[in-house]
This record gives sequence, C-alpha cells and structure tokens, in this order.
Amino acid sequence: MRVAFVGKGGAGKSSLAGTFARVLASTGQRVVALDSDPMPGMAFSLGIPQTDAGLPDEAVEEYDEDGRRRYRLREGLTGTGAIERYAVRGPDGVHFLQLGKARGPRWNNTAQHYGFQRILDDLPGPGWSVVGDLPGGTRQPFFTWGRYARAFLVVVEPTPASLLTARRLAKLAATESAPRVVAVANKVCDPQDGGRIAARTGLTLLGSVPFDPALRESDRLGRAVLDHDPDGPTATAVRSLVTALRREMEPT
Repeated sequence: MRVAFVGKGGAGKSSLAGTFARVLASTGQRVVALDSDPMPGMAFSLGIPQTDAGLPDEAVEEYDEDGRRRYRLREGLTGTGAIERYAVRGPDGVHFLQLGKARGPRWNNTAQHYGFQRILDDLPGPGWSVVGDLPGGTRQPFFTWGRYARAFLVVVEPTPASLLTARRLAKLAATESAPRVVAVANKVCDPQDGGRIAARTGLTLLGSVPFDPALRESDRLGRAVLDHDPDGPTATAVRSLVTALRREMEPT
C-alpha cells in the first residue's frame, strides 16, 4: 500500500497519517512513514521524540550540470539504502524519515530537499508499505511530494475553509491523471457531516473520524494518541480506515 495524506493545514492530517502508519505496521506490514510537511506533526503521532533532523549532510553530494549547482544522494547510496541507514525506528516497527526543516545561517535545506526527492523516486519495493504526510494546501500534491502514492486521503474538517481546500484538491484530481483520491471526514461532531463533506467535495468518503478530546490531550502531552488512548474514538476510526483502504487496494 502506498498512501499519502493531504488537506488544509490544521485539518489533522499529520495525526491521522502517523496513526494510520502505526496501525498498518501493527498488522505485520513493513511500513516507511515519510514526513514532507515543513510543519512538525507526524513524529508526535507516531510516538517518536520530535526532532527536525532530516537527511545528514553526508547523505547528499553536490555536482555541476551545465554550469549549474545540483544535488543528489551521494555515490552508491540508493533511496532504499538511505531509509535503512537514516530512518528512525518507531513504535510497531515503523521506519520514519522526514524532510527536515531549514537550518543554518541562511536557513537553507536545499541539499536535503533534493536528496529527499531522490528517495521518493527510489522507495523500497514489494513487501513495503508507504504512508506519507504531505505539505498542507493544494500546491501540486499529486506529482511532486506525493508522486509515489497510489491513493490520496484528503483530510477534511466540516468547516468552510477545509471544504474549500478539499474541493480544490478534488478538481486537481479530476484534471490530472491522479491515482485514487478519497475524503476522510475529521473532527466530526454531527453524524451528517460525512455525507455533507462527500456532497460538497465530490469525493468518495472513505470514512469519518469523530471529534476526540483525547486527541487534543495527547497533542498537549506530545504523545501518540495510540499510546494515550489506544481504544478511543480516533484509534478505532483509523483502524476502520486502514481496513477499508486495504479492502479497496489489495487483491483478494
């Protein structure tokens, strides 16, 4: 399974992406979780102590192409090799790799940016699942940061701003030759919210996640909701999402 979470910033995609990755890994899948969102979040939802470290400088080398400075993974280092060497092992055996935040006197992570992009083009093959947390918004999600995904889960709150972002993503999906794109209703308080989100975005609804005070509390504590409330509404709903998507994507 190769899936990426996208949506408006603040809609809760990082929390759901990390929880989804752990639930999938707990079923026996080998999972790599990729965080290309410049805002921190996925590490917390995985239960990994938060760092902003991405690829180390040693993983990327500079080269010249027609007089222009370019970057690539150092000679002999593949994307799969980079994951094996640099990914953090999290709970349930998840391999976690993040782009890393801009750093240094010029606040620059250009080299790491290009190295991470090369990893996206050389991810582990059969036997691995990939779960990604994409940058918030609608800027080229399907063929840049999420180009590895075979399914996109658009996380939508029942609010006008989140619905607008989801509608724009739905239009991009309709005009590009994008893979499967579905909606996940998040922070749902009204049983009718899921149906409204599907109707207003035009996306098939994969499932709904209820508003969960325990998620807010786990965020405050910096803990994964799976550790804070493993049988609560969020964890239960994400398990249902994993089951539903596996039913759709995996051969019987």
